[in-house]
Amino acid sequence: MRLLAGVYVITDRFANLSLTHIDIVRYAVEGGASAVQLRDKQATTRQLWEWGLAIREITSRAKVLFFVNDRVDIALACEADGVHLGDDDLPVPAARRLLGAKRLIGRSVANEEEAIAAIRQGADYVSLGSIFATDTKPDAGPPVGLERLKKVRSVLPQDYPLVAIGGINLSNADKVFEAGADAVAVISAVAKADDPSQAVRSLLDLWRRIRGGDRG
Repeated sequence: MRLLAGVYVITDRFANLSLTHIDIVRYAVEGGASAVQLRDKQATTRQLWEWGLAIREITSRAKVLFFVNDRVDIALACEADGVHLGDDDLPVPAARRLLGAKRLIGRSVANEEEAIAAIRQGADYVSLGSIFATDTKPDAGPPVGLERLKKVRSVLPQDYPLVAIGGINLSNADKVFEAGADAVAVISAVAKADDPSQAVRSLLDLWRRIRGGDRG
């Protein structure tokens, strides 16, 4: 697995109506993101597949990890690096049977117990959230906070990737990295920025300062 650390950009065509999924991915890659995720719960299967093919081409050239949210079939069809799963998606073992050993599986979790369960089921990384309140995902539930992030980090193997998500931006990402996140997953912090690529670079600078030295 290529290093999943730093900045993980999730696409959202409604966060900024002037940007498409492909635009956001290009900005993310320019800024130095280590991973991108195609997320669109309102799109048709055909749309997701077409966007996925375009994103696969961009990320392959840049050697950036490409995940598809929820949809194992789309991840396979566009040869993504993996899929990110939530509570309403396929269980990790079922997704693994379809994806095989080489593709990656991320799992959304809300606490230590869920994180441990995800590892035991074969997830390659976990994403904890929502860390802070967020308007991007109305069903995210109450924020879990930085203390929960520290607790989840404490029960994970040292080299196991922990991604933090929810309400994270340049004003608070330093606290998230200090609490133990290997990467921050962001939507609005990039899509709504005046300069999306620079927003990624600024977040990455924070990661390098706080966490970059302990994952080498």
